[in-house]
Order: sequence, then structure tokens, then C-alpha cells
Amino acid sequence: MYWCVLVFPRPGSPHCPLCRLGSVLPAFLPSLLLLTLPGQGGPSAALLAPPAQFALEFRRADGRHGSGDQLWWLELRRNGSAVARWPAASGVVGRQRADRRWSPGNGAPLPPGLYRLGRPEAWAGSYWIDLLPRFATSRSALGIHTCLPGTGCICLPNAADTAAVARWIQATGLRQLKVVN
Repeated sequence: MYWCVLVFPRPGSPHCPLCRLGSVLPAFLPSLLLLTLPGQGGPSAALLAPPAQFALEFRRADGRHGSGDQLWWLELRRNGSAVARWPAASGVVGRQRADRRWSPGNGAPLPPGLYRLGRPEAWAGSYWIDLLPRFATSRSALGIHTCLPGTGCICLPNAADTAAVARWIQATGLRQLKVVN
């Protein structure tokens, strides 16, 4: 998770005057106001030390990437607290409100729910992490991978972030993702 410069727990916090100005600040400035969490670059011995329970969550956020894609966050939690948070995209610009569950190939974001995480595989100079929905849907061929603009998957614009997510999955044995909203 990133923390705004005024130490409010979420970017875009209504309590943070700088976050409230996000829509009038230059596009690059909000990233300068964010501090990195300890697990951002991948696992460490201290973060892996027991007792540790890990969870991976994906949620829509306020804001947009420079490309115009909706901003989403892929967040790793350890014992309930965020230790890493990567900016992501899901769904094509202009298709954020499309049917997310029953229309494969329509460019909609991932539907909310639980997904089984596959093991990271080398793919196109980065990684592919298979996502298998644990609910009824006609959507398939879903995954976490490096890309931008967004597709119907979880797209991480930075290959280093995709590699960090892959290392976390390998080190912790994570096998589930929750798409929150």
C-alpha cells in the first residue's frame, strides 16, 4: 500500500488536502507524493517470517493512468496489513461499466469474486499468472500480466511489478485472489 505524503492510509483519502487536489495536479505529481511499502519490490526474510498469512486483493481506485485507463490497485496483505501495492489496469477505457461476468471479449474489467491463482510462468519477457474464477462465468483466459492499455485481465504496466508479484506468489504459495469491486 502507498501512503500519501501526509500519512493518510489511502491515496485519494477525503481527509488529505493534497489527495483532494489530485484532479488539478499534473499527472506525474501524485506518484511523487507516494511512498513505497516494504514488500513492493518482492519478498524479504523479515516479511516472510512466521507467523504470516498473506492475501492478494484487487480493487478499483479513483484516478486514471496517463494512458487514460482506469486506475486499479493490486494489493498484497500480510496478517491484514498492506505490505505491497501495485498500480494496475483492468478493462478497456470506455468499457469499465460493461457486463463483467457473461460477455467474454467485451473489454470489461474482471468480475468481482474469488479466483484461483496459477503458478507464475515466463511469458513475453515478463510473467503470466493464470486466474481461474471460482464462480459461474463465461469469461476465460484471464490472468495477471504486464500490459497497458488495459485488457480484461489484471494489467501491470511495469514489468518489475509483475516480477515482484510473481516472486511473492512463489515465496508464499498464495493460491487465491479476491477482486473486491
